[in-house]
Amino acid sequence: MVRGRKIEIVSFLLLQIVVAATAANVTYDHRALVIDGKRKILISGSIHYPRSTPEMWPDLIQKSKDGGLDVIETYVFWNGHEPEKNKYNFEGRYDLVKFVKLVAKAGLYVHLRIGPYACAEWNYGGFPVWLHFIPGIKFRTDNEPFKAEMQRFTAKIVDLMKQEKLYASQGGPIILSQIENEYGNVDSSYGAAGKSYMKWSASMALSLDTGVPWNMCQQGDAPDPIINTCNGFYCDQFTPNSNNKPKMWTENWSGWFLGFGDPTPYRPVEDLAFAVAIFYQRSGTFQNYYMYHGGTNFERTSGGPLISTSYDYDAPIDEYGLVRQPKWGHLRDLHKAIKLCEDALLATDPTVTSLGSNLVASVYKTSSGSCAAFLANIGTESDATVTFNGNSYHLPAWSISILPDCKNVAFNTAKINAATESTTFARQAIKPNADSSEELGSQWSYIKEPIGISKADAFLKPGLLEQINTTADKSDYLWYSLRVDIKGDETFLDEGSKAVLHIQSIGQVVYAFINGKLTGSGNGKQKISLDIPINLVTGKNTIDLLSVTVGLANYGAFFDLVGAGITGPVSLKSAKSGSSIDLSSQQWTYQVGLKGEDTDLGSGDSSEWVSKSPLPTMQPLIWYKTTFDAPSGSDPVAIDFTGTGKGIAWVNGQSIGRYWPTSIARNDGCTDSCNYRGSYSANKCLKNCGNPSQTLYHVPRSWIKPSGNTLVLLEEMGGDPTKISFATKQTGSSLCLTVSQSHPAPVGLWTSDSKILNKTSPVLLLKCPVSTHVITSIEFASFGTPKGTCCSFSHGRCNSPRSLSVVRKACVGSRSCKVEVSTRVFGDPCRDLVKSLAVEASCS
Repeated sequence: MVRGRKIEIVSFLLLQIVVAATAANVTYDHRALVIDGKRKILISGSIHYPRSTPEMWPDLIQKSKDGGLDVIETYVFWNGHEPEKNKYNFEGRYDLVKFVKLVAKAGLYVHLRIGPYACAEWNYGGFPVWLHFIPGIKFRTDNEPFKAEMQRFTAKIVDLMKQEKLYASQGGPIILSQIENEYGNVDSSYGAAGKSYMKWSASMALSLDTGVPWNMCQQGDAPDPIINTCNGFYCDQFTPNSNNKPKMWTENWSGWFLGFGDPTPYRPVEDLAFAVAIFYQRSGTFQNYYMYHGGTNFERTSGGPLISTSYDYDAPIDEYGLVRQPKWGHLRDLHKAIKLCEDALLATDPTVTSLGSNLVASVYKTSSGSCAAFLANIGTESDATVTFNGNSYHLPAWSISILPDCKNVAFNTAKINAATESTTFARQAIKPNADSSEELGSQWSYIKEPIGISKADAFLKPGLLEQINTTADKSDYLWYSLRVDIKGDETFLDEGSKAVLHIQSIGQVVYAFINGKLTGSGNGKQKISLDIPINLVTGKNTIDLLSVTVGLANYGAFFDLVGAGITGPVSLKSAKSGSSIDLSSQQWTYQVGLKGEDTDLGSGDSSEWVSKSPLPTMQPLIWYKTTFDAPSGSDPVAIDFTGTGKGIAWVNGQSIGRYWPTSIARNDGCTDSCNYRGSYSANKCLKNCGNPSQTLYHVPRSWIKPSGNTLVLLEEMGGDPTKISFATKQTGSSLCLTVSQSHPAPVGLWTSDSKILNKTSPVLLLKCPVSTHVITSIEFASFGTPKGTCCSFSHGRCNSPRSLSVVRKACVGSRSCKVEVSTRVFGDPCRDLVKSLAVEASCS
């Protein structure tokens, strides 16, 4: 026993020595986060672990590292981890410990945004809905019940991280934690109680003793030592609230989120790179892309309301885990250029000089001889040529050149050296061997969801109930049912006229059934007003109204009190006489959720499935099931729901989220191209107007077996499931790029030897993204003044006749190639003009 005890003591001491050797001391000063006594330039990107799968995490993290990131930032999602009070979930997509450890394994740091309010276009802002029902609670203010729950969960997460030794102070990757989130945007609405709550939050977080700094974003009065940080499309003008704190940007919005009924927003990479470069130019040292990978709102996790299932966000890594080019590549090159300047950036503050109207030079120069410069043209109209340190530099409008040695340009934000890679969705029938629609229909089975009240737990209440307080968000669905007795002499039965059912709802979808038949529907974010002509019969009539939520509110002061459902009035009007009956205060019968939800039809295991032909289609409230084999290959998988209406889908019992291909984007605001010059906003660059907001829905490969998979749909609106198909997302069959003589050489060729660098010409680089592919053909090549963009190139007035042959010789048959962009290679087809090389190539 004594010998065993000695072994235990020795093992414990050895463990302490290992921890002490690997533990990092993380502090900060006025310039940067300081890790083990050394200031750091840090480039970060957001990946939300529940919006992808554990099987995807290693690849996403590696692509982030390859893209030049140092840090992965994520929120912690309270309602995912504690769906019921004191019942925790840290498994599967919610395995936070595994995610953090994978980031550490890749050699990256973690910024853990505990919140526990997240926003994030996530259902209820990340709060569990059960919190709402605690007596006396008021969210995000100086309220004891709320503070007790917030502290309990925050401490739970901190303790879990400590147990796994995941803080940097323990040798782990977490170098920064966040408490609260964007509270400064709304705290004035909470008055003095809001200010005291904010100070309490900071004090509570500090008391948890993580050994790393804490931050609050968008909180200008964050108390010391909490670091206040910036969120937005641009944060170069941001100043911390203390001269002792570094300038940090926790959310640089790489695009924007998509809502059902909206066109698709995107952010040009030239503008995103400009925003990043000018932030570091103006003394920033930590910047995070929100999002670097957006992912998918699986299950019922999307917020909003009306946030789409896709959370792609136009991020550098797309929803499916593929790099988005040229955005990913251009930002990778930017990160390399910034890191070339790191020593000078961290050693001193900049000297700022005007080079002309809207033209600025920021120089970081140290006593040891290190020098880095940023030359900015913040004008939105005109390119400029500037003289700096005796040399001439071309600066396109709204661009920044980075000079790691104060002489040679390593990178310009508007000059892209990364090729655009095409992506396509290859369709494949779910039942590829079916020869006819009849045969296709026979391979589906179905169960009809009862219209109206069908469950034993239905209940009676006078008046119209608000939905969230009634369902506690256990389901999207709430039935409101009423029996109405119409006498034969009432005006509602006048010959040749119909009664009108008037319904008012505060969101988000309503279906009206009269005597079991769908008579009308509507949807809206905060207000729905319907007037539906209906036929009534003498005697008993049943009015069944189905109210449907599409995500709960996630942002704004008192967002937790934003309601949903049919709050009225509901009335019957005579179309002929105008007389009406108010039904709002009558005795309604309520049913939370659908019968099929209670019997877990989404799993596909029920014995009630019907396989009779013909398959009922274009009818509301039908559950459908079929089986399928995995699409061939390893490309990411989606289901194209074109042909269906609206509902929820499950693959092998896993919910892939809400589908709604009949939600059409508004028809205005889109343009064929978007000028990156000038300040970006969420509505500046839009596409897909007049089309369904989302037709393709991600199905993670890890959820699919080689064969014998089950697909279940709850079709609430009415559609034809036989019309849906699989689509695999394929990348890289086509590459295109334009590089001019004024482009800097690829930053990967940078050398500190100016004699070599001065002789380096711009280079066009192409590489097939699939390792087994080679460049098989050159579809277009022109050195001169080519016109157009990818897939629509054309020759300009000036073109070297050698263009195609030179590029073919250099590239065809190889996976990658590089072509010098110079008159030495192509000749000079037009003297005294800056020429460009445009190339489009095919890979297979």
